[in-house]
Amino acid sequence: MNPQASQLWTAPRWALAVLLALLGMLGPFSIDTYIPAFTGIASALGATPVQMQQTLSAYLFGFAFMNLFHGALADSFGRRPVVLWSIAIFTLASAGCALSQTVAPLVFFRGLQGLSSGAGMVVSRAIIRDMFPPEQAQKVMSQVTIYFGVAPAIAPIIGGWLFVHLGWHSIFWFLTGVGIVLWSANFKLLPETLHATQRQPFNARNLMRGYWQLGSSGRFLLLALASGIPFNGMFLYVLSAPAFLGQVLGLGPTQFFWFFLLTISGIMAGSFASGRLAGKIQPQRQIRYGFAVMLAVSLLNVAANFLFQAHPAWAMLPIAVFAFGWALMVPVVTLLVLDLHPDRRGMASSLQAFIGASSNGIVAGAIAPLVMHSALALALASLLMMCIGLVAWVFLRRRWPETGRLRISGPAAPAEPACP
Repeated sequence: MNPQASQLWTAPRWALAVLLALLGMLGPFSIDTYIPAFTGIASALGATPVQMQQTLSAYLFGFAFMNLFHGALADSFGRRPVVLWSIAIFTLASAGCALSQTVAPLVFFRGLQGLSSGAGMVVSRAIIRDMFPPEQAQKVMSQVTIYFGVAPAIAPIIGGWLFVHLGWHSIFWFLTGVGIVLWSANFKLLPETLHATQRQPFNARNLMRGYWQLGSSGRFLLLALASGIPFNGMFLYVLSAPAFLGQVLGLGPTQFFWFFLLTISGIMAGSFASGRLAGKIQPQRQIRYGFAVMLAVSLLNVAANFLFQAHPAWAMLPIAVFAFGWALMVPVVTLLVLDLHPDRRGMASSLQAFIGASSNGIVAGAIAPLVMHSALALALASLLMMCIGLVAWVFLRRRWPETGRLRISGPAAPAEPACP
């Protein structure tokens, strides 16, 4: 934590949470706004379904790859420069998408969007821990998730409206405007939260030592899997939205918002509950509650889709409950990840995001195309994703039973020893 944190931000805590939520929402916002126009873009550009899937995969793999470096750069050069440069590149890439006349440049600029949009999510986590002690950090992280949830809820509404009334190019011009506004707000308001004494040298040897220190930590990897892989249990439905909502459930592009509204409401409710529980129960219990909710609703979702034909009246509700369980536990797991190596919080956030984003890319490129046309196949794949995270958490608790045992408000768990 920055020893001068109280002097860096004198406005209310919720105001910083809003600013950081806006940073974090940039990545998902870039997906949710153009999904309602997916088939329309394919028709306008003469693109095949595989080529259109590449526009999504290019974004996700670019997002995953650069996540390896956002945090390391922020640990060396500071949080503020990384945020401002990444937003600037995202803005230019969005304009490039808007100007694309064929699918090839669209894939390229979507990849560039992915390379730049992840910085906000990665760096904002490190900023929270720079500024607040553990219990307050969990509350702020929960607030960030609540505010962050508003954007993806309205993104498909905006995207659907723009597509229907102004054409698909307008969606990316809108994202260009979002980038300009967000850059201006952060240039004016965002402080530099990394203390000068906490900066890491930026050289290959130090970077490799840091990556090895984190990548060889079984506890770190299992925590990252426990938080990142279950997310795909609901993200799979987001990726499959054009087929699941349009073909399986028979909804129109302007009706997609119901799915996103329900899902984001689940995330916001889970985040609110997580913040309320901060410092009141042990972290391990809160994580256990989150997994219990996800497991129960996943099994119910599989059974319902096996016995009945999917219908809009009920088929979207299990995803919202799943989102509640994920949001209930993920702020706690994220703080456990960041506190394993306090001197490399940016890099830890990067690697955690990389693991999650890499799994997102695999799901988008390989799994979603296989299951998106069947409600039962989607439910089974979602259950599998959740079980991977659950197994990681159970194994972690057996191997390191002290993980998450202390209260958030208690003394921090000892960091893992650094490599010599």
